[in-house]
Amino acid sequence: MKLDLIRFYKACNPAKTLIFSKPEDRSYYIDFSSVRGGKIIEAIGRTITRISPDDPTSQMFTGHIGCGKSTELFRLKADLEAQKFHVVYFESGQELDMADVDISDILLAIARQVSESLEEIQIRLKPSYFANLFTEIKDILQTPIDVSAEAELSIGIGRITAKTKDSPKLRDQLRQYLEPRTEGFLKAINEELLKRANEELKRRGKKGLVVIIDNLDRLDNTRPLAGSQKLLPEYLFIDRGGQLRRLNCHVVYTIPLALIFSNDYETLKNRLGGGVAPKVLPMVPVRNRDGSDCEPGMTLLRKMVMARAFPEVAPEQHHLLITEIFDSPETLARLCRVSGGHVRNLLGLLYSCLQQEDPPFSRSCLENVIKEYRDDLVLAIDEEEWDLLFQVVQLQTLKGEKEYQSLLRSMFVFEYRDEQGRWFGLNPALTETPKFMSFATMNELQFQK
Repeated sequence: MKLDLIRFYKACNPAKTLIFSKPEDRSYYIDFSSVRGGKIIEAIGRTITRISPDDPTSQMFTGHIGCGKSTELFRLKADLEAQKFHVVYFESGQELDMADVDISDILLAIARQVSESLEEIQIRLKPSYFANLFTEIKDILQTPIDVSAEAELSIGIGRITAKTKDSPKLRDQLRQYLEPRTEGFLKAINEELLKRANEELKRRGKKGLVVIIDNLDRLDNTRPLAGSQKLLPEYLFIDRGGQLRRLNCHVVYTIPLALIFSNDYETLKNRLGGGVAPKVLPMVPVRNRDGSDCEPGMTLLRKMVMARAFPEVAPEQHHLLITEIFDSPETLARLCRVSGGHVRNLLGLLYSCLQQEDPPFSRSCLENVIKEYRDDLVLAIDEEEWDLLFQVVQLQTLKGEKEYQSLLRSMFVFEYRDEQGRWFGLNPALTETPKFMSFATMNELQFQK
């Protein structure tokens, strides 16, 4: 079968998120749950549909940036819609400045996205609270906001968020107005928007409203809040998590992975999760704890690559077409192994190969791409971080200090799950650096390409 190079190029774009409801994208989807420690998305869905179908739920979902969370959330959206839920999915970066977010910003974003989604299906709610709110804050923002009975709620909120997103000064002024009114604001969203939305949706045969807020794991995690030692994610999800949990609909929040190592982790579970721990999406394992190849994980990663090239071909026939894409099966295995099971890393390496030459890719082309990726990683590592990395390799675990958390955010260290539970391993590209090889030799560690 002849490779459609243009389609393959598009399918390998690491910036592309698979939208499960689209048949073409669904043909690229690979279910990694068998090697990721369980059916994580199914568990989130069951909490909404079976455990408490009529009561609001607040759930947390996390994992490395680029590990496939958005793809899984689109699958969750499709699954819930098939069970007659109305699902509002949005990427937080569309609404928020990820380096400067407060509770009122998140509540406004939810209100806008929900109202816009409802208006698209001809459900138009006119909460009186928001009409009064628009009247009171239009002078602050110096922006005309239509408060007439015909005005769309989403448009009014959209004008507010658009005006403040690019202006820290206006954002601060709006927060100063909203912060002392947070309880009343939250009550109005619940009673005048979310409760009425659920009632109208159920009249139309839907089971309820679900809001999925993606990319909140990308919140700035480096700068403490002014006058506080708390980082932004800790403030939002721990200090203010109780308010985020009180929304009158099912909500799924993505949160930064580093929060699971916070000293306030139990508080996070109780305030935002109602006592339930965040669901973590780990890497696809390419090696076992003992350093040997994890064949189930490697098999699924090969399947992912070949599905991007030949989505219409049955998986059991893919092995016959490997040499259409790579000069040998070993080159494909090398690509999968060095990715560490990080889906976006794998696609990024593959995309870089496409930028250098047309398939079948030579081993030398792949090695050049790996070298560039490895060298870029090494540039960001200082001596103190190397010491921490060596400790992670020896212990296969991670401590809670913020120094260790930075290793996760920088993707120097990956998290995996197996029958024994959680373990951590070095990004495989770093195991090929002279610095690490010297350490491995001294400690008689074996890492094979």
